[in-house]
Amino acid sequence: MKDNFKPIIASLVDSRVIVWNIESAKKLYKNGFYGKPIGIRKPRDTSFEVPLELSLFEALYLLEKNVIRIVDENNEEIDREKLLEIARSNYHLFDDMYRIYRNLREKGYVVRPGMKFGADFAVYKFGPGIDHAPFLVEVIPMNSKLDPIEIVRAGRLSHSVKKKFIIATINPVTKEVIYYMFKWFKA
Repeated sequence: MKDNFKPIIASLVDSRVIVWNIESAKKLYKNGFYGKPIGIRKPRDTSFEVPLELSLFEALYLLEKNVIRIVDENNEEIDREKLLEIARSNYHLFDDMYRIYRNLREKGYVVRPGMKFGADFAVYKFGPGIDHAPFLVEVIPMNSKLDPIEIVRAGRLSHSVKKKFIIATINPVTKEVIYYMFKWFKA
């Protein structure tokens, strides 16, 4: 960032992080497809004139990158630890999910919520409205038992929406992110 860059102000409202300034909202969305314009289901570009809601994953990532500053309703700054506490209370596996979110972002991917596909994340090479998300990522702890029926169910769903199904996990010793991609074929 430039020396004269000032972080964008975002507000914590309950467990939501909102960028109220429209120009700042457009800037975040344009430079990485961060957030979702409030009330706009599928934004195609930055022609929206509404605030932007950031996921807790996006908010933490942008806070760590010093792109945003988060304040509460009393205009008191929310630091990384407080945001982490809030995120952990809202997501069961937040630490693992965030590590994977950050890893994908650092690799240049656009990472969006994957709930409508039954996954943790939908991952784009270029961004929503530009391409379709080629990957669905499900975060599973390294030592979890996997039900084969769940794998087949996820595979059938991802295949029906023309996406590759990926299980992401964290090595508990090295903290390295590991991805397992499933390829479906006819026997």
